[in-house]
Amino acid sequence: MGMLTVDIADLQVSRDPTVQLVTYSLGSCIGVAIWDPKVRVGGMIHYMLGESSISPEKARNNPAMFADTGLPRLFKAAYRLGAIKKRMLVKVAGGAALFDTSEEFDIGARNYVLLRRIFWRNNVLIDAEHIGGSISRTMRLDIGTGRVTVENRKMGRIDL
Repeated sequence: MGMLTVDIADLQVSRDPTVQLVTYSLGSCIGVAIWDPKVRVGGMIHYMLGESSISPEKARNNPAMFADTGLPRLFKAAYRLGAIKKRMLVKVAGGAALFDTSEEFDIGARNYVLLRRIFWRNNVLIDAEHIGGSISRTMRLDIGTGRVTVENRKMGRIDL
């Protein structure tokens, strides 16, 4: 099985059933895995922040850094490979508070709230999620089967 790494502020899509997408170090960042079971097209994004308005130049250079610019690109890239939105399974992980911070600076929670708002506006439902807490996660998507797992040293590996 081939491994395709989704770096921080990155996204990948594939229709190769032998590929597994993986992203590491999901702390306050959010990982979103999408998969269309009919055509077996999947994708993943690892975004750092919610709103691109805080740095339009960074958003232009790297749209996957932000939810509001990266998520549309992820879905459109999957559509180009034959995926259809209404068939897609959507799974989400991350949004942790890794440091003892005030709620005002809880980037993980803000990232998740913005994700929910974007999905709500676009009629996208989340099928499973592993959000919050104070742990960093690794997320994997098997393109051939659609299996999504989340893991870290403390909890082991679980299916989403």
